[in-house]
Amino acid sequence: MTKEKKFKKRKLWQKIIICLLLIILIIVLVFSALIGYLTLTEFNPDKEVPLRLTGKSQTNSVNKSREMTAVSWNIGYGALGSDADFFMDGGKSVDTADKDGVNKNLKGISSELNSINPDFILLQEVDTDAKRSSYINEASKLQSELLNQDYQSSFAENFKVKFIPYPIPPIGKVNAGIMTLSKSKISEATRVQLPCPFKWPTRVANLKRCLSINRLPIEGSDKELVIVNLHLEAYDDGDGKKAQAEMLRKYLQAEADKGNYVIAGGDFNQTFSGTDTSIIKQFNGTWKPPVLDTDKFDKSWQFLMDTKTASCRSLDKPLTSLNTNKFQFYIIDGFIVSSNIEVTSLETKQMGFKNTDHNPVVLKFKLK
Repeated sequence: MTKEKKFKKRKLWQKIIICLLLIILIIVLVFSALIGYLTLTEFNPDKEVPLRLTGKSQTNSVNKSREMTAVSWNIGYGALGSDADFFMDGGKSVDTADKDGVNKNLKGISSELNSINPDFILLQEVDTDAKRSSYINEASKLQSELLNQDYQSSFAENFKVKFIPYPIPPIGKVNAGIMTLSKSKISEATRVQLPCPFKWPTRVANLKRCLSINRLPIEGSDKELVIVNLHLEAYDDGDGKKAQAEMLRKYLQAEADKGNYVIAGGDFNQTFSGTDTSIIKQFNGTWKPPVLDTDKFDKSWQFLMDTKTASCRSLDKPLTSLNTNKFQFYIIDGFIVSSNIEVTSLETKQMGFKNTDHNPVVLKFKLK
């Protein structure tokens, strides 16, 4: 090989190396800029934030003498119906429903809520402006589709990210939270920040879990009915769940010590200790919910999960493609109720996970 050819070959390799270095540099700069942008715009709420109340209640106070109904339901942002799987739970999909699919699921959810006709509704995973649910304001849509329009509501944001860059295609923009609706007047609602187990930079594109504490006056009483809506941690190593459960315990006990009537409901992403889960078969390779240790709480509290019906399904595969006998289900949704409330029934309604990956849990109760 002549010196001239060797020189040209060397120049070619130099150009290739320079191009590769430039590509790497561009990727690093873009990634750094994105992390910087997400850090600057990170959702970082105060420890306690007053919540805006919308809608008009049916009554100005809770009637202590009658039986009431509360329902807790994780609606899977209207995009996790029976045909969905999700990458964070071992599936493959990111975009799990188109706009028509989301609207169809929301219609099914509102129809079931109308059928139950509860006094109180506790919803989790409600999107207000998110790519994953076609930017539908689900809070507004669901409230408008309730046949009984006499609901007052509060909305506590727990997922607010300008752009989630992973996976491919990316999740994108998410604005979501937990929504509480009541036929009785809510005198005050507060968002209480729970401990976040994630560190920077993972934290900037993650959920900021919270409690939504709703206070309702009781007719002829100086005490309050305190309804706590929650959605505890799902994707941490376990320490986050424990810290959040401990903070929940402290808040609930403080309210009970005042003599208030307390109901905490939602998606715990845990199973209460002592819960009979014999109807659930645990398959290898699927997520196993941790246990919320109820012994950490005062013995007066009532821990309620329906042991006859699964409240949640795995999203590692679409439910429609499998024999349900070979599918992973869970019992992770329920209620914690103070001792001055008489529980008359608890039922997880079997909806077949048609419109969301959770079934609604229905509590009937009376104030003592």
